[in-house]
Amino acid sequence: MLNFRGADCDTDHYLVIAKVRERLTVGKQATQRFDRQLFNLRKLNEPEVREQYQIEITNRFATLENLNDDEDVNRTWENVKENVQTSAKLSLGLHELKQNKTWFHEDCLGSLDERKRAKMLWIQDPSQSNVDNLNKVRRSVSRHFRNKKKAYLRAKIEELETNSKIQNIKEFYRGISDFK
Repeated sequence: MLNFRGADCDTDHYLVIAKVRERLTVGKQATQRFDRQLFNLRKLNEPEVREQYQIEITNRFATLENLNDDEDVNRTWENVKENVQTSAKLSLGLHELKQNKTWFHEDCLGSLDERKRAKMLWIQDPSQSNVDNLNKVRRSVSRHFRNKKKAYLRAKIEELETNSKIQNIKEFYRGISDFK
């Protein structure tokens, strides 16, 4: 077992790490899930992009018609699938996953550094003034984190309310499931 005094979790305890050997297996579904490409299908609502996609598909399938009929069915399917995927990638682009806007920002990192400096001062010189300073910094950092998280949750709730008012049901339920 190893003792890490540098890991800071705002207690008077220290992190202890033990090595545990675990054997894990990965199911088939988990490995197949990452091979899939998601295309930005919302772009199909725009008329210019839709026309470009249609032109791309017709051009690619025109070249497929020139192939001979005695070819293997599986190979033909692979050609069709590859043509549709490349056309979609060129005209629609890949769907970018939405990044969650968390409440923990750069100013929170500054607060953590301040708390860590106060704790190191207390460890080096455990005088009463350093204890009082550490307690004051802990309270201010905790208050700062609490206020940041409340503001983040308020913004998420307002976003849910606007999605509910404008009948954007998909984003409304997606936001509710994020809270779960």
